[in-house]
Amino acid sequence: MHSPIYVYSWDFFGPHAEGTARHFLRHLEEFLQRHDLHGCELDTSSEGEGHVAARCRAPVEAQASIERALRPQRREPG
Repeated sequence: MHSPIYVYSWDFFGPHAEGTARHFLRHLEEFLQRHDLHGCELDTSSEGEGHVAARCRAPVEAQASIERALRPQRREPG
């Protein structure tokens, strides 16, 4: 049986949403390195104009740390 993989999302809105989401990803990458969390995949997605989400596809080993420290806005099966 596979451990669940989740995709965590942080949503940004407005004319600077893309830049803000990319900036957030830099900090997210630093967090993952600092806490020695491996196996995460980072990207952005958009559900329409004025919206960009920073996303992290995380293995089970990283999930508790991400949820506790970063409080993602959404968690979906990945």
